[in-house]
Amino acid sequence: MPKTYPRPDLVIFDCDGVLVDSERVFNAVLAEDLTSRGLAMTTEVSLPTFAGLAMPEVAKKATEMGATLPETWIAEVYEIAYATLRQGVPLIPGVMTVLHRLDAAGIPTCVVSNGSEEKMRITLGPHGLWDRFHPNAMFSAHTMKVAKPDPGIFLAAAAHFDVEARQCVVIEDSATGARGAYRAGMQCFGYAAHDAGDLLAAEGAEVFHDMADLPLRLGLD
Repeated sequence: MPKTYPRPDLVIFDCDGVLVDSERVFNAVLAEDLTSRGLAMTTEVSLPTFAGLAMPEVAKKATEMGATLPETWIAEVYEIAYATLRQGVPLIPGVMTVLHRLDAAGIPTCVVSNGSEEKMRITLGPHGLWDRFHPNAMFSAHTMKVAKPDPGIFLAAAAHFDVEARQCVVIEDSATGARGAYRAGMQCFGYAAHDAGDLLAAEGAEVFHDMADLPLRLGLD
């Protein structure tokens, strides 16, 4: 018999790579900038190296790898990245259908992201998702001063909705996010659109590759 899943009381979505296909765009900017600062980097290397990390952690890791970064580096990278993202990024295929089905089932949703609110406004706004989630269902590491993989940002979201951690489901595409969900005691489904999802699985996530497969895992099918 096929596996059955209980319905959660809250579904927590990551933003980049789960709601919008922005990870590659942002990491292309990041790779080009770091290369100019002494750390040769490609988008393909940047993605697994930095995806899911908050920018202070990206700066720390890049410096440890050999980049020479000014104190204003994060602001400078964001300025370039925001200009690029304003040209538009597509939704992850099938994610709006999932959101509509969760709405129909009366299951609340929110966004937990290591990205800034400004970045999410730029990427989610054209698709109507900024208005959907902001401000009462959006939790940004930049605003809350706690970032994945610290479980605190997930637990804050659960507390806001008065839901126990074990009744939450997290949708992530990075090992960093999956690790945070695990530490928070939450079930995590790892969206792996471009690979087998081994890094997600290593952090305890149940891997899936198509948003069309998510409703079953959320107890909707």
